[in-house]
Order: sequence, then structure tokens, then C-alpha cells
Amino acid sequence: MSVGFVMLAHTALDRAASVARHWATHDCPVVIHVDRRVKRDQVQKFRAGLADLENVRFCRRYRCEWGTWSIAQAAIAGVQTALTEFPEINHVYLASGACLPLRPVEELRAYLAERPRTDFIESVTTEDVPWTIGGLDHERFTLRFPFSWKRHRKLFDRYVALQRRLKVRRRIPDGLEPHLGSQWWCLTRRTLETILNDPDRDIYERYFSRVWIPDESYFQTLVRKHSGQIESRSLTLSKFDFQGKPHIFYDDHLQLLRRSDCFVARKIWPRADRLYDAFLAPDAGIKNRAEPNPGKIDRLFSKAVDRRTRGRAGLYMQSRFPNEGWENGRTCSRYSVFEGFAELFVNFETWLGKTLGTRVHGHLYHPDRVEFAGGETVYNGALCDSAPLRDYNPRAFLTNLIWATRGERQCFQFGPRDRQDISWFIAGDPNAQISVITGAWAVPLFHSRQSFVDLRKRAAHLQRVEQGHLDILRSPHTRARVRIWSMADFVQNPMEPLQTIIDEIAPRTQRRLSEAPTMVNLDGFGQFLQNLKNQGMQPYLMGDFPVGADPLPPTRAPHKPYLVK
Repeated sequence: MSVGFVMLAHTALDRAASVARHWATHDCPVVIHVDRRVKRDQVQKFRAGLADLENVRFCRRYRCEWGTWSIAQAAIAGVQTALTEFPEINHVYLASGACLPLRPVEELRAYLAERPRTDFIESVTTEDVPWTIGGLDHERFTLRFPFSWKRHRKLFDRYVALQRRLKVRRRIPDGLEPHLGSQWWCLTRRTLETILNDPDRDIYERYFSRVWIPDESYFQTLVRKHSGQIESRSLTLSKFDFQGKPHIFYDDHLQLLRRSDCFVARKIWPRADRLYDAFLAPDAGIKNRAEPNPGKIDRLFSKAVDRRTRGRAGLYMQSRFPNEGWENGRTCSRYSVFEGFAELFVNFETWLGKTLGTRVHGHLYHPDRVEFAGGETVYNGALCDSAPLRDYNPRAFLTNLIWATRGERQCFQFGPRDRQDISWFIAGDPNAQISVITGAWAVPLFHSRQSFVDLRKRAAHLQRVEQGHLDILRSPHTRARVRIWSMADFVQNPMEPLQTIIDEIAPRTQRRLSEAPTMVNLDGFGQFLQNLKNQGMQPYLMGDFPVGADPLPPTRAPHKPYLVK
């Protein structure tokens, strides 16, 4: 019982020569196809390096291009040469110049001897294929693809769209049911000879010459017609990422490759000296009778794909950005946003910092500068207080701040005077806890000495801005934890909502607030609002502040906050 190899090589010919020599010196015939695009002097050097081996042949060369019939032509040429030149072989193993044997040749030969009539080829119907990329599964068999996907992408896409619009459908040859699978297979001589001697071979080849990526469907389809016993799996370890590109194995994958128990692996980095030295070393005999099982390492590949596509929560990376919606969490940890509290209470940031035992920022999105805790100009992660730098990418600024301070709860102030570009981002972030006292922005205006005409215009503008922000917070797309109080309701009993906020931020501390922070003087605030009304503005976000009434009437029951989410 013998097995022969057909190798498709187009680059790193020195490595391909090492692998071919390894197989040939272990009594496995090798037929090599070299891409016609490879320069003649390189091919001559390649052939000269293997000239001393009697069981190495070179077949007719084709100019190969991914996704086209040329690759299937190269495989057919190699198979024909192998079957003609080496009548003793019973199985033909298709490999590439980037493949590397993982187990001794004796193990492969013994494995195939126990299964002399079995064809090892991944072959599934288009309905059962979960890995096709680009939406062309069954259509690759019913449309024509005369243009190269890589060299003429626009023509490729336009011609596909035209055929769809015209409802073009190619007729699949009688007796064939299209199948797909890995390009790398190991088939018996009997099956290959039956495929090559099929009287309808010209019809099949003419049909598959206009199929997209025929090297993954030609043998996979015809083997269903001519084989008597199929194992729908490949003996070659070949993994692909979420974009359909093959994973490349490097030196640090040595133990991973050994764990797979596969006979051959693809695709190996040409400079992975450690891998080539380890697996091409002289065999010490049969060491492993395990069944090839690439599924043993699938978990690691799944984790790699998950890390590449989703990344770590709150950390943006090349494979995620700028793909909208690919983030694995907009930020990496929880944070709190306070709106209106710093305007209603004296030294609220200091009080909150002492209560929680953490640093509390001011208005991070203040138009003039970033108000870091303690008046810092540079914060964790080398973030500076420059407003222009922050406004260049407001989302990245917050994301980086939360990432650089992970392990410490971040709290900051926000309001209608701040830059509003960040509103949708924090509203859609499940890590955000947003507490809002509506209308509190009017307190600084109340204590200012501006002319009332200017105050009215300023108040009208701030009310419009805050209303737009509240609309965002009340949106069904909001994912943040949002609590909203009107100012009039909040001042009736500030202890209850403050205790609720503290318990949500630090639930394990079980701190009962003995006293609230000092509230600013609101005497005359109701009259101030009435004056705004008299000037033609309707200040509705503050709630009901009766003119001349005590701002803290003791008889009113505490108002429960409006819980958005």
C-alpha cells in the first residue's frame, strides 16, 4: 500500500522542496505543480534541488489564480501525472507548498492501509455549508463567473448583479448535485481514475470552468457520483477566520499542531524554522495511532475568532474599529453620570467623593476644558484636559478614560452647557448609570447678575438642549440605567434619591446617608421662573415651583423618580 502526494506550489519554494524531499525519502511519490507565474530561474533551481530523487515528478504548469478554474486544472494535471508515473500508489493526497506533515509517513500509510477503499474529502451540499463568505453558496453553481474576483472586483460584482437582475440560471449537468468542501483531500486511485475517465468529463469541466472557486467543488461534487465510500472530512488541518482567510501557523503553535493529531497542516509561515525542524526530523517510528481530530483545537480557534471580532470589552482594536456595532461593550466597566447635581448642591463633587471613597470629576465635556477630578491637567492613560483633543473623538476619550481607570468607578457631571456629541453614546451604553435633575441648569442663571433679557434667551437655549438630551434618554434604544427627577420633585426629599443612587453605585457598602450635601439657596426661585414666564418663556423642565412658596414644603410626600430603564 502506497500513498502519493500532489503538491501545488507557487511561493516559498525552498520550504516546498524540504517537504517534498521528506515525503519522497520515505517512499512516497511526489508530483509537483509550480505556478506559471513563478520565474523560470526559480523553477530551474527548485527542480535541480530535487533532481536526485527518482520518485519526484513535475507536471504541466498553469497560471493559477484564486477562485478560478486554473487551480482545479493544476490539481487534475498533478493527479494524471501521479496515476500514470506511479502505478503502485493506491491513494493520492493533495497538498500545497505551504503544507507541513505533522505525523510520520508510516502512520499515514498504515492509516490508509486499514481503509483501502475510503475517500477522505469534505463534501457537503450547499444547504449545509455554514462557512461560505460573500453570500455565494448555491449561486456559485447557477451563475457565470468569467471575471477574476481579485483583479476585476467591480466587473465581478456588476456581472453578478446583472445576472441576478436578468434572473440568469445555468443548467447543472444531469446527474450532479453540487457539493462543497475543503480543497485538500485524499482520494483512492479507483475514484480518481473513474472521475478522469468519465465519458462526460468534458461536459463537467466546461461547466465547472465558470463556477466560482471550483477547486472547492469539482472533486467534491464528482466524488459523490463515483465513490463507493466517503469520509466527509479532510486529513489536513486547515482553519479559516471569520473573513474566510486561512489561519497561518507560527513557531509558537508547535504544541497546538501536535495536539490536533492530523497528518498534515496548512498554512505554515515560511520562516517558522522551529516547526519545520520539529516535524521534518527523521522519524523514530510509529508513535501515535490516534484518529485525526482537528476538533480538539476548535475551541482555541473559536476563542481567537471571538477575540478578534469582539475583542475585550471597552478596548477598541484594528479588527473592530471602525465597524459600527462590533464593539464588545462600549466601555469596559460601570460609570456614573450626574446631571444637575453640581448646580443644585454646594461642593457636590467633594461630598460624593468622600461618600464613595473615590475621585469624582467635574464636567468632562465642558466646552473650555476637561474638568478632571482635583483639577488635574493630565489623567490616567495620558489623557489631557485639552477640549479640542477631546472633541476630536468624544467617544474614544470616554472609552479610553474608563479603560485607563478600570477598577475604579468613574463619576462625572454632565449638562446642557456641555458638548452634546456624547449623548447617544452614553445612553446606549449598559455600563452607564445616568441620574438627571431636570431644570437644575436654571440655578446658576438664578444666581447670576445678567440682564433678564439675556437670561431669558440663555434659559430658552439650555431648555431646548436638555429636552433633546432627555428625548435621547427616553428612547427605546437606550441601554443605560437612567433615573430622572424634575427639580421641584427632587428638592422635596433629596435624601431618598441620593440614597438610591449611592446604593446602586456601591451596593456592598450599605452606607446610610445621615445628611444630604448642602443645597444652594433657592429663596425666590419660584418668582424667578414666573419672571421668565412673564417674559414669554415657558420653563417647564423644573416642575412646579409656586411663587413665594417655601421651596421645601414639609407636607408634600416624597416623589418617586421616573425610572426610564
